Amino acid sequence: MSATLTSTQSCVIIPTYNNAKTLERVIKGVLAYSTGGDVIVVNDGSTDDTESVLDAFKDQLIIVTNEKNSGKGYSLKRGFKTAFELGFKNAITIDSDGQHYPDDIQLFLNQLAITPGVLLMGSRNMEQEGVPGKSSFGNKFSNFWYKLETGIELPDTQTGFRSYPLEPLSKLKLITTKFELEIEVIVKLAWKGVEVMPINIKVLYDKNERVSHFRPFKDFSRISVLNTYFVTLTLLYYLPKRIILGWKKKSPFLIIKEELFKEGESSWVKALSIGFGFFMGIVPLWGFQLLIGIPLSIYFKLNKVLFIAAANISVPPLIPFVVFFSYSVGAFFVTDNAEIPELSAITLETIHINFMQYAIGGVALAIIMGVLGIAVSYVGFKVFRK
Repeated sequence: MSATLTSTQSCVIIPTYNNAKTLERVIKGVLAYSTGGDVIVVNDGSTDDTESVLDAFKDQLIIVTNEKNSGKGYSLKRGFKTAFELGFKNAITIDSDGQHYPDDIQLFLNQLAITPGVLLMGSRNMEQEGVPGKSSFGNKFSNFWYKLETGIELPDTQTGFRSYPLEPLSKLKLITTKFELEIEVIVKLAWKGVEVMPINIKVLYDKNERVSHFRPFKDFSRISVLNTYFVTLTLLYYLPKRIILGWKKKSPFLIIKEELFKEGESSWVKALSIGFGFFMGIVPLWGFQLLIGIPLSIYFKLNKVLFIAAANISVPPLIPFVVFFSYSVGAFFVTDNAEIPELSAITLETIHINFMQYAIGGVALAIIMGVLGIAVSYVGFKVFRK
């Protein structure tokens, strides 16, 4: 037996702005799954015939109207608030531009009956004929950043056909109001530990009737700023958190051992990862080592676990030793009044007074330890991996 909106405590939200050509067809398709009081349409200040289209269905819909056009994100937030206040557990969103097939709602309902409380993401076939090139590129771009920010790989992060769990969503502080809100929500839900699942859906791109309000320059710029903010938070907090939580489930030594000996990765790559970790852990860029090192390790396809483990050569208990040896190496390059303070006498003041000696020595020590790390690790892998 198929699940229903009622049995899954779900509603449907349709945000719309000047899509009168396709809105009626979308509403009729959605109402086929309605039992009354569970379809919310948010009219975002439309100036076309949207109001008259909605008037024909006013007894079957919950209509929320924005006095002026405020953005898709703002409309979605109003829809979420209305749905949560009405006691729904899930909100299925569908765009009003006609690209989605309302009969795919049944796929969402059936999955929600099996896995309630998940975030379901409709996955479109972006390689099919008729998909605009800018949409395909934008989706791939968005998918890349979403994986970096959450560790979750999704085939379609820009779809508007989704099912949101309203309980965790109601606790989020959402700051955006335009198209980028759809990125903000799925990133923050993932950070809250909500399970994310893709679900294959159909898609139709009819250039004769579809009206898109996505403004390439403005909206892409907004999304880029949001991703920059998210990536910064990821590198400073959420990525280390994911790694630590993974270590709680397994011994960190077991995880590192698995990475050291797992197949499919050459000894050279593993050695480079360790050497680069030593380099970034020692180089005097305090507070920025991981912020710079993790993207570089991803770009050069290094082993991120081994990199982070090696970079921890500069954990607090070892910092005085790293600074001391940086001073010692720096003394070879600074000939005038080069001093090496006692280990116990190293303070922020001594670093400030002898900064050039420390900085030059730190870079030199980082290079030395990086090269040694690569050489020793590579020999070790060649001997022990067998």
